[in-house]
Amino acid sequence: MANEISTKVITGKVRLSYANVWEPTPDDNGTLWYNTSILVPKDDKETLRKIKTVVDALKEQAKAKFGGKIPPKFHTPLRDGDDERPDDEAYAGHYFFNAKSKNKPGIAKPVGKNPDGSTKFQEITDTTEVYSGCYAKVSINFYIFDVKGHKGIAAGLNNIVKVQDGEFLGGRSNLNDDFADEDFDDVVDISDDEEDFLN
Repeated sequence: MANEISTKVITGKVRLSYANVWEPTPDDNGTLWYNTSILVPKDDKETLRKIKTVVDALKEQAKAKFGGKIPPKFHTPLRDGDDERPDDEAYAGHYFFNAKSKNKPGIAKPVGKNPDGSTKFQEITDTTEVYSGCYAKVSINFYIFDVKGHKGIAAGLNNIVKVQDGEFLGGRSNLNDDFADEDFDDVVDISDDEEDFLN
């Protein structure tokens, strides 16, 4: 249809939580998914507007699909972190939604400009670079689902561009933070001894 709305959204700067973007994890049915929770600051009005526009359009499609009205218990993706995660300070002041894909997302970082002025990206392959707590811009596709009696709108995970480091979420600490106050002046260079451990 010529007037069909695009269901793709490119977010502003968001934060990743529960980021399983390098290896898929199984759901309750054993299906493997790459997935992450995406935290959108409540003051990022543009990203929230784009999501609302797509969700509203999909609700209208859902009405047509399900007999002219939204089914009861129809799931919508965007949730309020202050209401649903009041004890988690990372979620304070944010909306959040979960995004997943059976295919591994593209993961990259901006590294300058191409001759035509467009952004140049470099693929990230180091699995420690993108983690729960870092900041990124994310490409999402929203879609209607109808699975085993559950109906609603879900978010498909497309691509991730890391834009900033952040404090690790989920209990993992940063190596530099852990040892910032430790004195290593008396430590000898052990690089020459590495072969001894291998023999």
